[in-house]
Amino acid sequence: MKKKLFLLLLVTFTVSSQEKSIINYYGEKIGFENVSNYSESKSFESTIKIEGEILSSCPKKGCWMEMKLDNDTVFVKFRDYGFFVPKKGIAGKKAVISGKLSLDTLKVSELKHYAEDAGKSISEISKIKYPEVKISFLADGVIIFDR
Repeated sequence: MKKKLFLLLLVTFTVSSQEKSIINYYGEKIGFENVSNYSESKSFESTIKIEGEILSSCPKKGCWMEMKLDNDTVFVKFRDYGFFVPKKGIAGKKAVISGKLSLDTLKVSELKHYAEDAGKSISEISKIKYPEVKISFLADGVIIFDR
């Protein structure tokens, strides 16, 4: 009887531990309700919640990430640098982000800064000569799925 109880507790603990490690929240704790389809809701006016694949994150601090949303690559920053995501190990994972989309013109100095953060070589950074217009997302909260 004690062995059965011990096994039951061990299985319960293992399952609950695994469940906790499957989903990680960053910033405001957001839920899964009202996740919009990115291609149908490219709203630059209101807060939206969308799901996509993480392509990369800032390897220095985790202060930005790039995500694949349908056919677009979106540059995601975090409101007021109030939170960060992991610096490595999240590329290829699914995430839900909540915040606002915008179309931003990134200055050469910003582009060089982000390239430096990403570990680009000096020769690659020196080739950055012109501002770029990018789809950006200012996130209030992020959910990253470990699986």
